[in-house]
Amino acid sequence: MTSANHIPTSHAGSLPRTEALLAANDARLVAAVDGLTLDNPDGFEPLLEGAVVDLVQRQVDAGLTLPGDGEFGKAMSSAVDYGAWWSYSFQRLSGLELVPGGPFSGAPVHSSPGNVKLTTFPDRRDWTLFADAYGDPKSGISVGDRAPAFPSATGPVTYTGHAAIASDIANLKSGLTAAGVEQGFITSLSPGSASRIGNEYYATEEEFIWATADAMREEYLAVIDAGLILQIDDPSIAENWDQINPAPTVEDYLAFTRIRVDALNHALRGLPADQIRFHLCWGSWHGPHTTDLEFRYLVDTMLEINAGSYSFEGANARHEHEWRIWEDVTLPEGKTIVPGVIGHATNVVEHPELVADRIERFANVVGRDNVIASTDCGLGGRIHPQIAWAKLDSLVAGAELATTRLWGKSATTIR
Repeated sequence: MTSANHIPTSHAGSLPRTEALLAANDARLVAAVDGLTLDNPDGFEPLLEGAVVDLVQRQVDAGLTLPGDGEFGKAMSSAVDYGAWWSYSFQRLSGLELVPGGPFSGAPVHSSPGNVKLTTFPDRRDWTLFADAYGDPKSGISVGDRAPAFPSATGPVTYTGHAAIASDIANLKSGLTAAGVEQGFITSLSPGSASRIGNEYYATEEEFIWATADAMREEYLAVIDAGLILQIDDPSIAENWDQINPAPTVEDYLAFTRIRVDALNHALRGLPADQIRFHLCWGSWHGPHTTDLEFRYLVDTMLEINAGSYSFEGANARHEHEWRIWEDVTLPEGKTIVPGVIGHATNVVEHPELVADRIERFANVVGRDNVIASTDCGLGGRIHPQIAWAKLDSLVAGAELATTRLWGKSATTIR
């Protein structure tokens, strides 16, 4: 989506769920941990559809240009933030079993030059550098409660989420129709991120990632064939850097990341780039993030991914200054950037003037027609719903102000 007369607005995917939907998802997660499946109980689908329809209308009423389903079809829990991650893979891929501990258990893994390996979550460099803060429940740092069990591949991985993605598509389309909007987006995990679980079956990590790419392609095709925008969520590209000890060279890390990019492009082969949005982030937990890899080392790799637009964090205190990389990086013809101009890691609601300033910085270096204003990452589960919607209101107001400055006319007259 591009515009020749205003700054469009969107968000990065997850939005606050209703209490009823959270309760229903909690029940599904408990059932899965007890060894049952994540099949939807009676009454769940009507509840989900109604919640998505209401959500789309609320986004449209707020003035957002490109709404989504809020990731309501993904089984986020009110108690376990990481539940959304593992349950996504468990609900939509075969060959997985739940095992205790997952990435939170096990001894630290140390890398050597040319042999980069991911460590366990507690051994992450940011977590160890600020161990006192992460261990203090009063610090305000939140990485979510730990799920009691995580999936691990114990057999061939194939895609089994056909009913789930069909539900996501149908619910979003119902919402778009009811709100009188033509286009919306659905998020889906990249192969490199969907495979960040245990592996007891494949001989190598590379083999596991490629198998996941073939499986996830079925979900990508379903969204594209439905005429919707597919957003690929891939924190693994940037976030893995912090999960390697000791810190590798940038060259070794990019070589380590190459397989994830190649596998994603394999899964996206032949699909229309103008229907694909790639989302890169640095994990998005509420923490110091002092060990994040700088965006300048990742931007060229990101632009190699077969997408028409690229979403990334541009509002938080660790990465806001990196808008300047676009002074030296040429955005390919026909591509669009979707920078975060609203943060998910602070309760402070950004002033529309600040939002407009952030938008203008990007517009002045890549062209005003090539910018969609968005959030750094998903707002659902990270800040209070009332604050989340206030932030989206500020996003729209800031985009309207930037439109006035960049085109000399009000966005309210051209929506």
